[in-house]
Amino acid sequence: MDITLDIDDEVVRKVCRIANDRGTTLSAMVGDYLNSVVERDAAARQELVAKFKESVERYSRDMGPRTWTRDDLYDRPKRFFQ
Repeated sequence: MDITLDIDDEVVRKVCRIANDRGTTLSAMVGDYLNSVVERDAAARQELVAKFKESVERYSRDMGPRTWTRDDLYDRPKRFFQ
């Protein structure tokens, strides 16, 4: 995919020199950087999900069998609504 970036010319020249020293290209370096951003984001999301699951397991309690129905919740005397 082709993209257009607005980057200072001096920065581009410096990065091109670095890329050349590393035996790669500016495009490859940008692609590698963007891939690393995606990987870090995915890892961070997985860590958050793992922490959430751990929290749910730690703080959840067995409440026993459910003895009520959804209709029971709405079967209240009218005085509560007046």
